[in-house]
This record gives sequence, C-alpha cells and structure tokens, in this order.
Amino acid sequence: MSKEPSKSFNYPYCHEVSKYETLAKIGQGTFGEVFKARNRKTKETVALKKILMENEKEGFPITALREIRILQLLKHENVTNLLEICRSKATPYNRGKGTIFLVFEFCEHDLAGLLSNPDMKFTLPEIKKLSQQLLNSLFFIHRNKILHRDMKAANVLITKNGTLKLADFGLARAFSVAKQRYTNRVVTLWYRPPELLLGERNYGPPIDMWGAGCIIAEMWTRSPIMQGNTEQHQLSLICNLCGSITPDVWPGVDSLDLYQKVKLPEAQKRKVKERLRAYVKDVHALDLIDTLLSLDPARRIDSNAALNHDLFWTDPMPSVEITSLKSQTTSMFEYLAPPRRRGQTAPQQQSHTRQMPGAVAGGYSHSLGSSSTASIRFDRVF
Repeated sequence: MSKEPSKSFNYPYCHEVSKYETLAKIGQGTFGEVFKARNRKTKETVALKKILMENEKEGFPITALREIRILQLLKHENVTNLLEICRSKATPYNRGKGTIFLVFEFCEHDLAGLLSNPDMKFTLPEIKKLSQQLLNSLFFIHRNKILHRDMKAANVLITKNGTLKLADFGLARAFSVAKQRYTNRVVTLWYRPPELLLGERNYGPPIDMWGAGCIIAEMWTRSPIMQGNTEQHQLSLICNLCGSITPDVWPGVDSLDLYQKVKLPEAQKRKVKERLRAYVKDVHALDLIDTLLSLDPARRIDSNAALNHDLFWTDPMPSVEITSLKSQTTSMFEYLAPPRRRGQTAPQQQSHTRQMPGAVAGGYSHSLGSSSTASIRFDRVF
C-alpha cells in the first residue's frame, strides 16, 4: 500500500524572492507589475515580473504558464532570457496566496522609450543593426515554431551595449504547419495586421512580420505609423497607406469572416514608399518596409528573406555597436517616459495613457496596451 502523499509540498528549484532587493518599479501591465531589482548576494541586476493572482479563481494563469514554457525553450542572444522563477510566502496580506515572480535579465531600455526621447538619435548603420537583430529574433522563434503575437516597439528591449532582445511572450504560442484555428484577438491594435482585423484565424509567421515592418518604420518616424482608435479605423489607415483591400491584390481575402461586414476604403492606391520617403532616408530601408507591409500575408516577406535584403548588404553596413546609447545615462522605458498623447488599446481593454493598466511595462509585462508616444503625430501627417 502506497504511502499517503504529504499535504505540504516543497519547491526546491523555486527560490524565495527575498533573495532580490527591489530598486524601482519600471512597469505596470494587465497581468503584473515589473520591478528593477538586485541580487543581494551577487549584485546582479534583474527585472522581476510579479504575476498577479488576484483574478485567478483556479490555479496559475495560463498565459504565464505558456510564457514560461516558451522561454524555457527559446535561448538566443536576441530573445529576452528568463533566469529563474521565484516565489513569496503566503501571508494574511496576500489572502494566503503566495506570489510568483519571473526573473529576467535586465535590459536598460525599450525601443519605444528610446524613441520617445527627442535627444536619442540613431544613425543609419545603427538602425540597420537594430533592424537586423529584430529580424534575427523572428527568424529564430519562427524556426522553432513559435509566434510572438504582440510585436510592438515597447516589447523590443535594448541593453546599454546595444543588444536587442525581443520580449513579452505572454501572447506567444506554438504553431503548426497543418491548418489550425487560433484566436485573432491578439497583437496591439496599431501593429495588428489586416488579416487579423478581417477575422483570419488560420495564420502564421506573417502576422509577426507585419509588426516588424511597423517597428522598423517607427525607428525613422519616431512614432507608430498607423494609430487607429478602433478596428474599423485601423483598417482604414491600413488601406490609406497600403492600398485598398481587394481580391485583386489579395486573392481569397473575400472569404475572410469580416470582409463583407466592414466598410473598407475603395480606390486607394498603395502609397507606402511615397508617404514614408520623407522620413525613411534610405532607399533599401524603404523597400524592406514596403515588402513587410504587404497586404496579402502570402506575399509578405519572411524573416529569412528579410535578413538577405539589400539593406543589410550595402554601405554603410550595420554598426558593430550602438554608440548612440553611450550618452544615455538613465534607463528609457515607455512606462517611465512622460505621457505626450493619448493612445488606443486593443478593444478588450481601454487605457488612455501609457501609465494606465494595459500600458507597456518595458516589454517585460503581458499587455495589449497602447504603444509608443513621440514628438510626431505621424497618422496626421498622412
């Protein structure tokens, strides 16, 4: 007869979070708070993501479980590194529930925070280097059958030495070559590709590549290029920039669930290069952005082809290091930057500034919040 298992369980690989000293809060998201912290013994600086449990009636949040599993599998120079998982003890103050913390390597900046600083100016070789690292991260995760599903500038972390780290895998999931139906309620609105806005549920890596195109363009414009207030508005902005969505330019689009249910601008010509030319001062960068923002996901360039684009193989070549960051003596996170304009979140969650729940937490938090703010109101330029 087997011995009855103990009702008291130990977690030998889950350390007490007290081993870290909290230094500052650097993020606030829907699913948790993020803190800059320091290991009391080794003095290593880390980012602690506190997983909020108050809204969980049963068990551990599935989004956090999925993120942990994915990050355990993804080890790459350009993907944020999950160091360990820590816990706090259950006390009367947390209603008898312990708290779980994800411990990440600390990155000094996120791209949205850097772009919100008018004094931070990247050179062309530096933009090439950052774009190359971003595409490297996507090549790696897509090769490992993972979709990020929340591409935006605030989820792109950058170390003080200029190493880019794709972060926030709270909405990420594994995908299969075989046709599967996934939720289309993913990706922050300003970076959401047209297929998701039209109801597509059988999608793959092209949804991340659209976001990459938006982010690379943002390095030049300093602000998200399409800032819709609603899904209908976002589709209108996409059509105004990328041309009308019709079966002629996108075979099969009329079979998507919402194609006949939304009003799409008609007779719009594609103007990506024309409208971005005033900001993007490199012909190859302009061409790469144009191919990443293809309406038809089947024609959208993939990460491998993007890395072989002429942008990265013509002079000036990508920088070896991002020297512009050396003048930044303080961390730049979107969460900590002063709010400059109102932004629109995904429909499930409305927030009005970057500091409201759902706003970005330096790429460390799960979020469907509004993204970058900057000195240019780019959608009004159009």
